[in-house]
Amino acid sequence: MNPPNHKREQWAWYSYDWGNSAFSTTVITLFLGPYLTSLAKAAVAADGKIHPLGLAIDPRALWSYLIALSVILQVLVLPLVGAIADYGHKKREMLGGLAFIGAVATGLMFFMHGEHYLWGAALFLVANLVFGASIVVYNAFLPEIAAPEERDTVSSTGWGIGYLGGGTLLALNLYLYSNAQSLGISDGMAVRISLCSAGIWWGLFTIPAYMGLRNHSAARSLPPGENYLSIGIKQVVALFKDIRLYPQALLFLVAFLLYNDAIQTVISLSSQFGSDQLNMSMGSLTKAILMVQFVAFFGATGFNFLSKWLGAKHSIAVALVIWTLVLFYIYFAVKTESEFFILAFVIAIVMGGSQALSRSLFSQLIPKGREAEYFSLYEISDKGTSWISPLFFGLALELTGNYRLAIFSLIIFFIGGLIVLLRVNIDQGIKEASNAH
Repeated sequence: MNPPNHKREQWAWYSYDWGNSAFSTTVITLFLGPYLTSLAKAAVAADGKIHPLGLAIDPRALWSYLIALSVILQVLVLPLVGAIADYGHKKREMLGGLAFIGAVATGLMFFMHGEHYLWGAALFLVANLVFGASIVVYNAFLPEIAAPEERDTVSSTGWGIGYLGGGTLLALNLYLYSNAQSLGISDGMAVRISLCSAGIWWGLFTIPAYMGLRNHSAARSLPPGENYLSIGIKQVVALFKDIRLYPQALLFLVAFLLYNDAIQTVISLSSQFGSDQLNMSMGSLTKAILMVQFVAFFGATGFNFLSKWLGAKHSIAVALVIWTLVLFYIYFAVKTESEFFILAFVIAIVMGGSQALSRSLFSQLIPKGREAEYFSLYEISDKGTSWISPLFFGLALELTGNYRLAIFSLIIFFIGGLIVLLRVNIDQGIKEASNAH
């Protein structure tokens, strides 16, 4: 691969992060949950429940149930997607197809209104499933478009640009929502336009990714009597057998599962902490969310520079120490709105860096030609186990009745992840994966 194509593919790869991040920020983080809940509340029966598929459900619980169901679907489907992507070696086409389906499903959310909560629920399940699947294929490009010595930089740049892309559309949509009345539209219409815009944004910036990326290996011919589904299932079975051959990669996945689960929990619960514990207004919380998106860009690039000095593994360790200190800060010091903004700033700095370097480090511990398969395990570790820390937090809150103590209890996951991470032998892992150069 010659250098011009190398850089061209990297910029095409960044474009997809810029585009798909709008789904995370505009749809999942801010607008869809509250809006879908309002539709469900409008559709309640006489018993105060909604009855999808004959089940009696509190409309307030619909969103959390959908999140849980989408995670279960991803756990079941993502390894199969990774296996098919590697066997067929048509990652570019798979990325484009998955992104197109997700973008269309998200765009169709514009037509959610009245009592059509089931329509919105179905669209979300489709969009979130293909979103996770597309990230598996997207991550699998990293070892193909960046040499080992530049993967930290490429991965960090991708994360940073993703934060900027997601933050840019979120800012535009927040402006629309805040000025809906003066623009002559209802709040509901502003939300529907915002959701639709995320689909358009996702699809639009997939185009340069599809045009610029290329497949790096020829597709394998299917054996007689086989199809991609049957081959994919066999590849998944082989994947779970073969992972034992790469103990350092497996050890890293355990570390990532522990600390990333805690990271996601702190991020997702921070706004709830600000609202319930500090009585912050939605306007202030929205400003904090926007600040995090843009500061995280500098965090991701800053940790990239740190990795050039300390290496990716020790830079992640530094980030985990900072995350641990963040929990101490929440427990002892965060009592005002200004202190919450300091908290959000620090979280933004370490959030992108720890996640970007984790991705690039894992890419060096997996075998060539099976990148998508192994990144499906990575994505499951990222999303599929994201119930563990929230459950632990919920139990701690239930037992103590104290938000600060419940959040502080997550220190177990950060310290546990740090201990396991420090046991990972990167050089040995590279040799195991036959990736030494």
